Amino acid sequence: MPRPLSPLWLACPSDLSKRVKTCIETAQADTSASVYVFFRADDVAVPGKNLDRLMDLFATKRVPLSLSVVPAWLTRPRWQQIRSLGRTAPLLWCWHQHGWRHKNHATTGKKQEFGPGRPSFIIKEDLIRGQQRLENLMGKEFDPIFTPPWNRCGHTTLELLKKLGYHAVSRNTGSRPSSPEGLPDFQVNVDLHTRKAVNPLEDWKCFFTELRQALSSGLCGIMIHHQQVAPYAGSGQMTRDRKFSICSGRPAAPSGKFLRNYERPLISIIFSSRH
Repeated sequence: MPRPLSPLWLACPSDLSKRVKTCIETAQADTSASVYVFFRADDVAVPGKNLDRLMDLFATKRVPLSLSVVPAWLTRPRWQQIRSLGRTAPLLWCWHQHGWRHKNHATTGKKQEFGPGRPSFIIKEDLIRGQQRLENLMGKEFDPIFTPPWNRCGHTTLELLKKLGYHAVSRNTGSRPSSPEGLPDFQVNVDLHTRKAVNPLEDWKCFFTELRQALSSGLCGIMIHHQQVAPYAGSGQMTRDRKFSICSGRPAAPSGKFLRNYERPLISIIFSSRH
């Protein structure tokens, strides 16, 4: 169901594309290496107009999108409907696991479904339940990658993910504890829709700082929540430069990397919440 829009998108600047371009140019000046950009859409499982618009936008732009799917929310009819949304560009999508039920089990502190407060055997059961459900519904289209709900999980979960054969995890920038060796963590560092600031003007300053720093770091992960997308879908265009690459979330065998590069002379950052 639709969720409230972040105040950020209720006061969208008229020069959005220009300011995004400035962030890109600054990042280009800061680094001589390639800059990689990937997009991750969370809380996927229920078909609807917002998800339809989002996938259509990425398909039109020919930009890969990693979709984290909540296993317990997904049914066969829902999967068939969602899968049909991407039928024109099936290689653009990375369908992967977003927890099990997206249910908070933390009794104190911040929300977590796979935090340190749960017994390891229960965590393992829920991981396997989610993995098997998505494998049964999606078949070979499922990628064994794990995005924990609320971008948080404990050390036990990370170790179990590695033992269970997951290729990667994807959390927020600066997440702790660190993922074990052999389980890369591709962290998002730009949040489009779940921002909590109440002052949109100040938050736009924070947003552009986030974007500039993410691009300058060499890996820019952009988190999307389609339930909080306004009816208008706009895009701010990145500059023409082959130093920037769009990345998908599909593992590139045999290296085991989470991202596969898509070299493009023109790359678009998607601002789907703009009015």
